[in-house]
Amino acid sequence: MVYLKVKEILNQKKKTKYWFIKKMEGNYQSLSNLLNNETTGIYFETIDKICTILECEPGDIIVRKGD
Repeated sequence: MVYLKVKEILNQKKKTKYWFIKKMEGNYQSLSNLLNNETTGIYFETIDKICTILECEPGDIIVRKGD
């Protein structure tokens, strides 16, 4: 299973969910679902924006869990 570690990175950087949503300038519910790994897909543009905001690389936020 593939999931996003955005919430963990926000915690490491001591940033809030609300800070992230404001920076992303998107729909609250969609971004909240993304943070809670309740989304089934993500655009490359969204990954790029997340990486820019969190100052990280795609490999830092996309993780594959074992079977």
